Amino acid sequence: MPVDENLSVPKREKKWRLGFWSLIAAQFQGAFNDNGLKFFVIFLILGTNPTDSQKDFLVFVIGNLFALPFLLFSMAGGYLADRFSKRSVTIATKIFEACAMLFAMYAFTRGNSRLAYAVIFLASTQAAFFGPSKYGLLPELLPDKLLSWGNGILELTTFLAIIAGAVIGPLLAQSFHGREAIGGLIFGACSLFGLTASFGISRVPPADPSRRFRFNVFRDLKRQVQLVRPDRALHLAIAGNTYFWFLGALLQFVIVFYGREILRLDETRGGYLQAALAIGIGVGSYAAGLLSSGKIEYGLIPLGAIGMSVFALAISFHGLTFLQVLILLGALGFAGGFFVVPINALIQHRPEENHKGSVIAFANFLSFVGVILASAIYSGFTHYLHVGLASFFLWTAVMSLAATVYVLYLLPDSLLRLLLWIATNTLYRLDVEGRENVPARGGALLTPNHVSMADAVLLIASIDRPIRFLMFKGSYEHPLVKPFAKIMGVIPIASDQGPLKKGLLASDQLFSLVSNSENPPWTMAMMMPAMAPPAM
Repeated sequence: MPVDENLSVPKREKKWRLGFWSLIAAQFQGAFNDNGLKFFVIFLILGTNPTDSQKDFLVFVIGNLFALPFLLFSMAGGYLADRFSKRSVTIATKIFEACAMLFAMYAFTRGNSRLAYAVIFLASTQAAFFGPSKYGLLPELLPDKLLSWGNGILELTTFLAIIAGAVIGPLLAQSFHGREAIGGLIFGACSLFGLTASFGISRVPPADPSRRFRFNVFRDLKRQVQLVRPDRALHLAIAGNTYFWFLGALLQFVIVFYGREILRLDETRGGYLQAALAIGIGVGSYAAGLLSSGKIEYGLIPLGAIGMSVFALAISFHGLTFLQVLILLGALGFAGGFFVVPINALIQHRPEENHKGSVIAFANFLSFVGVILASAIYSGFTHYLHVGLASFFLWTAVMSLAATVYVLYLLPDSLLRLLLWIATNTLYRLDVEGRENVPARGGALLTPNHVSMADAVLLIASIDRPIRFLMFKGSYEHPLVKPFAKIMGVIPIASDQGPLKKGLLASDQLFSLVSNSENPPWTMAMMMPAMAPPAM
């Protein structure tokens, strides 16, 4: 949301629509161009009838050329996103993209494969600089309650653009064989559309105008590690994002050859498998945004991870038909959408405003480390260890399940949030009012005036910030309460212990208790009403 002290909150909320949808249009065009160009170049080179080994090398080289700029330029993109207005950075990257398309027309006219590789590199470079601003704009354009929904829309349109590029890129290569410059002209026209859309993005101020550029990338990476390490949820979200892109890149390689060698599909039907996975991720992302109910619902993360494990395991079985694999890949992608939407929302929401761009750039950098690692693992496992294609799905299931167990070990409250999310979306219906009164950052004190234990459960299900509870020790020791209380890190208190005196707790003593605890400063505290009555 843009920072403008002269605007009232209702006026701010009216301003987000044009800016948000302009951003969506610009990023849709960018994702379409990136993937359309990639497949356009692949099919141009495939038209020269290379050998099978040359085809494998082609997939490897173009995949790495697509990922390499994210390793080289993501941190610089994060610097620009913090130092300047993210809107200005977006417009500048779109101008760069239009210039790259002029070079593409020249490269395709010459029919030089090396120049075609350079086109892929330039298009990916633009995406690397655009990424931190694109994701950083979401929390600046949208009210907090719409952040998960906005991420769902962003992921849905991104994967629709990927599908469109994967379909139209080869089609253009076949239609304009010998006249490849026309294909470059079409992609150039799309770039002009994206540039025009970027001017509709709302004006936002720079987050950190005094920030200096660091030429030492490794030192900057170390700084980002130190920045995110204290926030366990944030660094786990970045790790989850890296795993998601690693897995997506690995499955993209596997699906291509699984369709060709196991299911004996032609290239058109093999493309349907890729489309099923992408559509599943897009629809799952949109559904996750809607089901988050105006907050970041990180209880969906273990649900998505478990779904990915189950459906990947099912695909690893032998003897499946084309239709069965198609449905299972769609379901796998749907679960992936549940997994990635709250992760993206956490990465965008939790960093401080003046570090948001650099943290997102750090996450982008690591995600493409995962992409390149996936390429290396696929090549090594198939060519040297001779691992079967179906086995990759089995290992996907094992890795996803192991990651789920690890996350639940570090953040056990996410499992409780998952159970609460299921309960409040099946057995109960919550109408939450006044969520905007809970601050996004900093300490806060919630003091319910009701005596039911259900208050705690309903508050957890209604607020996406972690809550620490103070509970009367007699209630805490109840056998049915204590296991859940330990998961949530409840602080037991009694009238003869700590700052509690005669059943009363002063607010300044409570804030001292929270600030001196091992929890980060954003942790909230809540005084449970189930306390002993004041001593008479």
